[in-house]
Amino acid sequence: MDHIDRALLAQLQEDATRPYAALGQAVGLSAGAAHERVRKLRDRGVIRRTTAEVDPSAVGGAVLAYVMVDSTSWMGDSAPEFAALPEILEAHVIAGSASVLVKVRTGTTEQLQDVLRRIYAIDGVSGTQATVVLETFFERQISPLSTTTEQER
Repeated sequence: MDHIDRALLAQLQEDATRPYAALGQAVGLSAGAAHERVRKLRDRGVIRRTTAEVDPSAVGGAVLAYVMVDSTSWMGDSAPEFAALPEILEAHVIAGSASVLVKVRTGTTEQLQDVLRRIYAIDGVSGTQATVVLETFFERQISPLSTTTEQER
């Protein structure tokens, strides 16, 4: 991946609906060359998907919580159980005092409590510690312009 690929990624993160002609112009390529580069980035798995960013509050997801999940056993094989709960947006096996960290969105604190009950019912879960977000200052994606790989150094 070179600086042009990174610039294309930054442009796509800003607006994934941008036409290839505009993408190419922004990074100094023709529309066809920009299209080919983006296709190769998709083929290599660098671009995993194209999606729309939705305001969570507008669709009933006003309550955001991060939940540390304690366990009595290894939780690395429990991804399907966590994925079965649609309110869980992310789930990560972690090192430290807890075994899993999940990001949860619900409409109300009562719904959050229900999700916590369902998490607790997952085999091996011995407890949860939820942190409810009061305000989000910002959220960002990884910037392809501010990261480099060993290969690029």
